[in-house]
Amino acid sequence: MERRAFVRKCGMGCLGVLASSMFLPGCSGTRYVTGNIQGSFLSIKEDDFLNEDHDYLKHVVVQNDALQYPIVVFRLSTDNYKALLMKCTHQGTELQVFGDRLQCPAHGSEFTNTGSVQNGPADTELRSFPVIKELKTLKIDLS
Repeated sequence: MERRAFVRKCGMGCLGVLASSMFLPGCSGTRYVTGNIQGSFLSIKEDDFLNEDHDYLKHVVVQNDALQYPIVVFRLSTDNYKALLMKCTHQGTELQVFGDRLQCPAHGSEFTNTGSVQNGPADTELRSFPVIKELKTLKIDLS
């Protein structure tokens, strides 16, 4: 293949990948937010779930320097949220979020968006935290 044809083919391939990525908003990365700790509550804004099109995301990952592991908060419905510690119950590896499930990169354990074990080797569900909605604020009870 001639150099010019090779460059043209590669360029068109790159444009195709970029164009197709515009039509895959569900595959976009996870949103990370910083939560505020006040007493035993970790607070975030409900608006943290809104994307640039004002559609609600299925989840956000909440971080704070005082936390050893992040907490993922799933939006199950308008007023129903589930907060889960992103620590694998098998050997303590930090979990990764993929859509509505969490996966351990170390040994492949998988958990549902409610913290139940879907696939082992983990055999204990994830630690969950109550979520209280007050106006436009979500308070995660860490106690």
